Amino acid sequence: MSRFAVTPTALAGLQCIQRQPLQDARGFLARLFCAQELAAAGWPGPVAQINHTHTAECGTVRGLHYQRPPAPEAKLVSCLRGAVWDVAVDLRAGSPTFLQWHAQELSAQNHCALLIPPGFAHGFQVLEAGTELLYLHSAPYTPACEGALHAQDPRLAIAWPLPVHGLSARDAAHAWLDTSFEGVRL
Repeated sequence: MSRFAVTPTALAGLQCIQRQPLQDARGFLARLFCAQELAAAGWPGPVAQINHTHTAECGTVRGLHYQRPPAPEAKLVSCLRGAVWDVAVDLRAGSPTFLQWHAQELSAQNHCALLIPPGFAHGFQVLEAGTELLYLHSAPYTPACEGALHAQDPRLAIAWPLPVHGLSARDAAHAWLDTSFEGVRL
């Protein structure tokens, strides 16, 4: 019996992972990760790093971050407390959905996760104060390979559900894309 229902999005390789918790009067058990089951959904290999975030204020936006080769990464993003509007942007050079984005609400209640393949930028907006996310990464953070997009870039035109605030100084300083941006070559 699979503990995950996998739903493809309109962006090839980007998957919504719906955990299938086992529930009884005591509560529930939900599998967060299974290498064997998620390989079929596109998880590329072992977990190299796990990160946990806590964001205090509703409306805060974090991201949009990605890693370029030689250290591209896949991410499996799950919400443990609260709720976020999770966004993935296709940056793959030559992709038919280049610079298109997909958003998905992830919450502690809906048991959804987003499986983000290499070549995508990722960010989120907090919908409930005190939200916590758990990220599984297929590659370790490599500062020399880091890239980022501005969350309010008009070329992306992301329709954030709340007014954007709480950007870190680093995220607020990211330049907007110009026409010379050709994407990430994997």
